[in-house]
Amino acid sequence: MTTPASGPRREVRELLRDCVHCGFCLSSCPTYLLWGEEMDSPRGRIHLMGQLADGAALTPSMALHFDRCLSCMACVSACPSGVRYDLLIEQTRAEVEQSGPRRLSERLLRAAVFALFPYPRRLGWARNVLAAAERLGIRSFIESRAARWFVPDVLRTMTALAPPAAPRAPLRGHLPAAGSPRGRIGLLSGCVQQVFFSELNAATARVLAAEGFEVVVPQAQGCCGALSWHAGRTEEAERFARATIDGFERHRVDTVVVSAAGCGSAVKDYGQLLRDDPAYAERARAFSTRSRDVAELLAEVGQTATYQPLHEVVAYQDACHLAHAQRLRAEPRAVLGAIPELEVREIDEPELCCGSAGVYNLLQPEAGRSLGDRKAANVLATGAEVLVSANPGCLMQLRAALARASRPMPVLHLVQVLDASIRGVALAEVTRRAAGAG
Repeated sequence: MTTPASGPRREVRELLRDCVHCGFCLSSCPTYLLWGEEMDSPRGRIHLMGQLADGAALTPSMALHFDRCLSCMACVSACPSGVRYDLLIEQTRAEVEQSGPRRLSERLLRAAVFALFPYPRRLGWARNVLAAAERLGIRSFIESRAARWFVPDVLRTMTALAPPAAPRAPLRGHLPAAGSPRGRIGLLSGCVQQVFFSELNAATARVLAAEGFEVVVPQAQGCCGALSWHAGRTEEAERFARATIDGFERHRVDTVVVSAAGCGSAVKDYGQLLRDDPAYAERARAFSTRSRDVAELLAEVGQTATYQPLHEVVAYQDACHLAHAQRLRAEPRAVLGAIPELEVREIDEPELCCGSAGVYNLLQPEAGRSLGDRKAANVLATGAEVLVSANPGCLMQLRAALARASRPMPVLHLVQVLDASIRGVALAEVTRRAAGAG
């Protein structure tokens, strides 16, 4: 196992040599655009990483600049020199997490977030509390402007982000293929996704079955490790990754399909995460090789289901870990293009993160809100009737931002739009069911 104390600094030095400090990354970096601070740009953070690699002490100021990074990877897409900022920030975050000089309040907040979100059962309890608060009118008070004087910012943010509490949609462990089978799919159900977006998982299974795939949903799935890995909690992420690999290997699936961009990015990098684990290194590489985003798979094999017309105008938002980390931009648009009469509009500044970034909007709520508001304004400028994305975190973030703008609009996952077309259901009905079936 690779740890911050053994090996990474040499690897960081080698990766740092690729950066020529040209500045092409600056205009794509959300935090640089927010604050105009060099140390809050990829180039500036790389400079700080170089100081650490040369033996400088990790200071609170350094840790803050690393913590402010969204890990959106827009800089990776923009870089003409091929700098692997993704690997650099992962290694650096692991060092910050292990020995970073954070205040006690910050350490306690991070401990609470990671004791809750990667665990579906605990999230289910939190969901039940949220449902009770909604029934009693407490949730409305927490989200009100008056509550900002009494309620901690992180609790207000968390409450505003959470979808309306409602009964969870059932998801069968096995769904047969419609027509001639085209393969056996294992569906990653996610941690936050299976609790708050169970209807999305059900829609994904229906679409895949309609497209001729046998769908298997391994039971008792936990977190894939994405939330922990992207926050520098490497050992925790490794444990989640091993458990995920074990769970899917038992079902002998041809392909592992993911409908959350952040999770998809993580599982495709399991080979990197577990490269030093002799028992899992090869299995992790094999798992990554057969993992696909749902839009990527459909674009790759071709869509054969019958899609009914949808007379709707939608705006498509690029999720960062789909567009930048997985380099999937054309594929989501291509699968939406199979729907007759559907008009897809582009959003200005598509490369900029919406501010969700895993749990970033909880750990850095002010920056998260600013970026969410900026994205919401660009969405509204399209004149679209529905917002479509490919990541549950983006859906929560943008639903909250649109509500703050007093311009709420339906926010759906790409798969829910495909499912509506296949079943001949209007998007308004999908939105109503999603609100009532969570």
